[in-house]
Amino acid sequence: METKQAFLQLQNYIGGKFVSTKSYINSYDPSTGEVYCKVPDSDKEEVGAAVSAAKTAFPIWSSWRPQDRSRVMNKLADLIENHLEEFAQAESKDQGKTVTFARTVDIPRSVYNLRFFASSILHHTTECTHMDHLNCMNYTMRTPIGVAGLISPWNLPLYLLTWKIAPAIACGNTVVAKPSEMTSVTAWMMCQYLSEAGVPPGVVNIVFGTGPRAGEALVCHPDVPIISFTGSTVTAQRIIEKSAPYCKKLSLELGGKNPAIVFEDANLEDCVTTTVRSSFSNQGEICLCTSRIYVQRSVYDKFLQMFVEATRKWKVSIPSDPTASMGALISETHLAKVKGYIKKALAEGATINCGEYVDPLHIPPNNQGGYFMLPTVITGLKEESCCMQEEIFGPVTCVVPFDTEEEVIDKANGVKYGLAATIWTRDVGLSHRVAKRLQAGLVWTNCWLVRDLNLPFGGMKASGLGREGAKDSYEFFTEVKTVTIKH
Repeated sequence: METKQAFLQLQNYIGGKFVSTKSYINSYDPSTGEVYCKVPDSDKEEVGAAVSAAKTAFPIWSSWRPQDRSRVMNKLADLIENHLEEFAQAESKDQGKTVTFARTVDIPRSVYNLRFFASSILHHTTECTHMDHLNCMNYTMRTPIGVAGLISPWNLPLYLLTWKIAPAIACGNTVVAKPSEMTSVTAWMMCQYLSEAGVPPGVVNIVFGTGPRAGEALVCHPDVPIISFTGSTVTAQRIIEKSAPYCKKLSLELGGKNPAIVFEDANLEDCVTTTVRSSFSNQGEICLCTSRIYVQRSVYDKFLQMFVEATRKWKVSIPSDPTASMGALISETHLAKVKGYIKKALAEGATINCGEYVDPLHIPPNNQGGYFMLPTVITGLKEESCCMQEEIFGPVTCVVPFDTEEEVIDKANGVKYGLAATIWTRDVGLSHRVAKRLQAGLVWTNCWLVRDLNLPFGGMKASGLGREGAKDSYEFFTEVKTVTIKH
């Protein structure tokens, strides 16, 4: 008799309790291609129950002192940190990334998000003015808004979920969060520690499911006045349309087609090492990853040789391999999409310098059904190529020569996105001049992914709406009112 495989079966977390659902969808282990988890396929009714719980909890939670909310958030951070290895293993299995990446980036950053906003909420100030001629004093105060709907993506599951939850509850809001149905396990694990941390029932509610079903129900709920979304530009457009009748407050962190600009005076060793990482970290599945590299013609050949050599050392292996630089992509569909772009590049006459269709991929027999691919470097593309214009969101980057500063700025700005950019030069004046003209919300010089959460985060053009960071998140998750008193 065949034994039926046991799957991990998740439950929604509503009003401080785990709640079963009517139907489930499959979640796959990207490293094997096999189902390993059943995720609730939540509907309008279940989202409504979560919103009701959050709405009920709001008056109490919003009346807590910031110091008390801070204490609870720090306790939650401690509990996640105490179980870091369990979270890292789950995050790796859920998303396909290496355990090392989850252990050193995702989970520590999730802990940091909670601690950072637990601290920052203690230090915000308000404004006060005095009108002598009218004998009036004016001051501002900020108050939490209510139930926040938080929709997070699959690429950095707990990291980006806590980035939304932390400022929302720190400011006194309650939340209904919907993680990606493809990477739900670490969110479910976090729910197990909310009560122990002292989070009152209903303050944090998590419903699992798809965007069209659970996500849209959350966006359209009349008792959810604020939506924070991280994901694709196409989905964001639908959120804008669906939320418009309610005039909801929106924060949209979307895609990117991020350029790196390498000038001839750059330190090529540092540049190559960092740009390989910025191109292929987390399988290239980070919105901030570099997907276009513009290199000044005088150093183009040298850079390309060094970059290809370094990329070939970027090991693709199973997530548990401690020597692996890259794991598996998120899904079979996404793998096909990314490889499809490489095929289009070949059809346009481009050259594949390393990676897919050029180098062998060695994966153990038990993982042959996984969604693995090699980091791929493409040259010989025109600016109008879809590989140069569209977000691939995988381990593919295109290297292009340029001659002048003016030329490269035009090319870097020549896409619909404007999230991030990187400049490589030893000339400080050049760096400032180019950074000012780049249409990107984030510009790094001689580094990548250096983030100070005190400062704004977000993109221009089709890369998003609004900003995140200590001050920006505080302003987003609260309403300001001006009070005038005449003596």
